[in-house]
Amino acid sequence: MTAKSANKNPDKPNIIYILADDLGYGELGAYGQTKIETPNIDALAAGGMIFTQHYTGAPVCAPARSVLLTGKHLGHSPVRGNDPWRSRGDVWNYKSAVKDSTLEGQLPLPEGTTLLPEYLREAGYRTGMIGKWGLGAPHSHSIPTKMGFDYFYGYNCQRQAHSLTPVHLYENDYRVYLPNDTTIPGTGIPTDADPRSPEAYAAYNQPAYAPTLSFEKLMDFVREEDDQPFFLYWATPIPHLPLQAPKQWVDYYVEKFGDEDPYYFREGEKGSYFPTRYPHATYAAMVSYLDENVGKLVAHLKETGEFDNTLIIFTSDNGPTYLGGADSPWFNSGGPFPEEYGRGKGFLYEGGIRVPMIASWPGHVPAGSRTDHISGFQDVLPTLCTVAKTSAPDNTDGIDFMPTLLNESNQLKHDYLYWEYPEYKGQVAVRMEKWKIIWKNIKKDNKHVEVYDLSVDPAEQNDLADQHPEMVKRFFEIIQAEHQTPANKRFEIPAVEALFSKK
Repeated sequence: MTAKSANKNPDKPNIIYILADDLGYGELGAYGQTKIETPNIDALAAGGMIFTQHYTGAPVCAPARSVLLTGKHLGHSPVRGNDPWRSRGDVWNYKSAVKDSTLEGQLPLPEGTTLLPEYLREAGYRTGMIGKWGLGAPHSHSIPTKMGFDYFYGYNCQRQAHSLTPVHLYENDYRVYLPNDTTIPGTGIPTDADPRSPEAYAAYNQPAYAPTLSFEKLMDFVREEDDQPFFLYWATPIPHLPLQAPKQWVDYYVEKFGDEDPYYFREGEKGSYFPTRYPHATYAAMVSYLDENVGKLVAHLKETGEFDNTLIIFTSDNGPTYLGGADSPWFNSGGPFPEEYGRGKGFLYEGGIRVPMIASWPGHVPAGSRTDHISGFQDVLPTLCTVAKTSAPDNTDGIDFMPTLLNESNQLKHDYLYWEYPEYKGQVAVRMEKWKIIWKNIKKDNKHVEVYDLSVDPAEQNDLADQHPEMVKRFFEIIQAEHQTPANKRFEIPAVEALFSKK
């Protein structure tokens, strides 16, 4: 028998925004993946809309989340890179942060910052967040429950999320300790261990798997008896490294892929994240496990009659990674875009910032549809405000893409999308119609600006800067129009500041 629906207001649908972590453009079946199985996410795509030209706000975690939740692009966002707030002490010491919560978390958002969930809460939504925060620190004003979320469960700190079997997570404002031993990221296998023996990797297989615990709390939030519509922000840490996944899924892919060389380093050797006996199988297992849970969530919504009254958006925070045993080229994780170091995560080429996005809302979003509408994370805030029938703030950089979702013809378009990113030697990029313009290695005094025609060169291999000086000139005009000096000097790019000062 179908359970009774909780949300009594069909004019305000539930909203579920699923943010995968480091999932490449080509890692879903709906976007051409052939090795990793994602039937449940693919089913959302088949019943909804695929966005082919959607962009993250930044090529790494914290600034991407800042653009998403503030609606401000990287020229205006208060967070433009990952800042671990080093002035507090040895914040990168994993064990020290476990013992002392004042070493956890990232630099807080400025006081007075209003985020997306607060606008939705004011519109009558019950708001919850599950997963990885990355926009503040414990004991500060900048934690989820003080920034618009009624409920939070997951990681406050991005660095603590470098283990999927951590010693603790957070529920609302407080630590929840788990039955896991402290295995510090970067710990190698024993010096005398056989790297082809699964027993060598026992330390990395702790009993409490954070994504499982988080999904249980997610379902508790969704099941809560309430007449209000809900907004759920599911910021899963999957498939961000380290390579850790439930055994049944790893075994499935070991059988599918066959034996493979392990990813490992030994005690005392330098390595990233955790060694893994079956790196390809484990990476695929992580993605399929996320897909399995998406399927369970959708099944529950259908059982309770909520599915038709729920907008689900699935996307990723940036392109695929290159560390810790991940093998993005083997999976063709970038799809049509190169994904190796310098082209994927951390970089403003398409492989680092163009991400999959799927929207499902039965009866509203046409089934089996695709759109080439150019959009970005800054557009999510005004769009979801429209869905919630409330006004978006005037100072957002986003454009509501609700007309695209509804297959209407009155969609406004960006003149361009803008990024400036201070890390990985400093980068600025603009997407303008078919053109992509990139300035990289700025902090290394590089003066050359690259120009690509994405309509014929989506992989950005043929630099046309010499043929289109007008594009380079326009690029610098856009920087002067869109850049604001960041309050945090860590996010400054000196050459950009110098250019801006000449405005």
